[in-house]
Amino acid sequence: MSKILWGIIIVMSFQFSNGQSVFGKWKTIDDRTGKPKGIIKIYKKDGLMYGKVLEILEKGKENAKCTKCKGELKNKPIKGLTIIKKAEENEDGEWKGKYLFDPEQAMTFRCKIWLNPDNPNELKVRGYLAFIYRTQTWLRVEE
Repeated sequence: MSKILWGIIIVMSFQFSNGQSVFGKWKTIDDRTGKPKGIIKIYKKDGLMYGKVLEILEKGKENAKCTKCKGELKNKPIKGLTIIKKAEENEDGEWKGKYLFDPEQAMTFRCKIWLNPDNPNELKVRGYLAFIYRTQTWLRVEE
């Protein structure tokens, strides 16, 4: 009987530890300054990952617009902007896509997004431009 109980405990603890997901709200941290910049909601639609700016945390930039953007995004509010589109999950639990948008630079990058294996409350977000890349660590916001 005790072997069955231990088996159930092990399975449940495994499921609980792996229950964290990339989906939810994340606080972006500037990798250069270490300061919080915004809150992004990562969500799934039609099996793909998307990310939308919910809030801007930088003082004086709460109502910032995409002034460097071109086309339909020109002078649109950054709050509400979709910055991650159509990323796909691979077998390692990483998400990869061709659309990670930085409104400050008005540039689009390829991306790779994954949970930190040592801390599921940290999201690693890497943007690629050719062979050059930058990685930020975003922090989970409890809902």
